[in-house]
Amino acid sequence: MNTQLRGFIDALYADGVAHDASHPDRLLRRRNLEPATAELLSFILRTAGARHVVEIGTANGYSTIWLADAVADTDGHIVSVDAATHDEARENLARADGVQPGLAERVEFRQQDGGAHLAQLADHSVDLLFLDAERVEYPGWWPHPVRVLRPGAVLAVDNVLSHADEVAPLLSLLAQEAALVQATVAVGKGLHLAWNRAGKHGPDERVA
Repeated sequence: MNTQLRGFIDALYADGVAHDASHPDRLLRRRNLEPATAELLSFILRTAGARHVVEIGTANGYSTIWLADAVADTDGHIVSVDAATHDEARENLARADGVQPGLAERVEFRQQDGGAHLAQLADHSVDLLFLDAERVEYPGWWPHPVRVLRPGAVLAVDNVLSHADEVAPLLSLLAQEAALVQATVAVGKGLHLAWNRAGKHGPDERVA
């Protein structure tokens, strides 16, 4: 990430914090990913060589811009899915593209339910799946968050420490997947990572 883009994205995050502080209604907040979490996720994307990236939960596009910068290094593409419109995210991505050209061409926005989008994807078709949406909905999306992971792919779930009760049902399902190597990282509001161990186990194999 060049200096100009980092300055832009830092200002975007600060604006999101100020916006959220003035909106008591949680659903009206941007609830952006913390910078340290975004930086870690971008690093993981690069080291995994992820090219087909799916983000569920777009908000104002803050995390999308981080991911777009990362997939430029893997020659990848992001599909960012949200049930709400993407007007603000599109505007912010266009502004970021003006600072660092080439970002916008890496991103496709979809206005759709996250679970419905995952259900449409082919088996083993995603290199990195990032869940940052309505946490209580995740169990209803099962088994698609795991089904879509290719061997060697990464699933990342935010807010697992700040909203542990809401994420617990999904983590319980993930714990039954023998093919996944998992860790929760105490960064930001808690990032849970699951790596699909390169096909050493079948996608439907469970812990005995």
